[in-house]
Amino acid sequence: MSFRTFFLSLSASFGVAWLAIVIVPYFEMRSIEPVAMGEEATGTNAIYIPKRAGRVADGSQVYAANGCYLCHTQLIRPDYAGNDVFRSDFAGLVNKEEGIDTRRESNVFDFAGEKFAHIGINRMGPDLSNLAVRVEATYAKGISAEQWLYRHLYNPRLEPARSHSNCPSFRFLFVEKKVTGNPSDEALPFKGDKGEEIVPNSEGRALVSYLLSLKKDNPVPPVFDFKSTEESSTSAATPAP
Repeated sequence: MSFRTFFLSLSASFGVAWLAIVIVPYFEMRSIEPVAMGEEATGTNAIYIPKRAGRVADGSQVYAANGCYLCHTQLIRPDYAGNDVFRSDFAGLVNKEEGIDTRRESNVFDFAGEKFAHIGINRMGPDLSNLAVRVEATYAKGISAEQWLYRHLYNPRLEPARSHSNCPSFRFLFVEKKVTGNPSDEALPFKGDKGEEIVPNSEGRALVSYLLSLKKDNPVPPVFDFKSTEESSTSAATPAP
């Protein structure tokens, strides 16, 4: 085999993969066709627009800068690729008594408008697609969802049930300041070295705002909706964390 043939073959091997995995998806994501909600199923035929809640743009950058996507995913896989959709703590909220089931797969619109889609690289920690749902419904008992997240970021192993957590502490997102007047509503239940209160800085507030926007409980067109059956839910294997 000549060097020219070898070089062309090598270039084609990498070039075709690069074209299929990077270039084609990039241009497809830039021109997403709008999808109607579907009047028969949802009562409206308006165009589907993903819900964007809170101050999330800066928080998304803080999330990326601190490498949170290295240990957490934000991708609920379809049922043919895994059991994510059968997990109410990952895929959405399930309350059979009230007839609530917001579980669904991730879709391309969940990442629309983001400069960087935090799909994730590894799942050392839980998927965060519906983190805000879990915090509000399960974790935050007697305190606000914001306060629970601040405490978790400051000390991920604060609660005995989470003493085994591998999540690093993000204490650099907090500052100590002297209490003047009433304590801050954001103050943590800890004291600084000189008795000052500990409060989140601007990056800490932005990150928590972003984390609280992670909920996929908005109505979606039927083409994106997942409704599990009792048989499939029962037969689904228990997924790994």
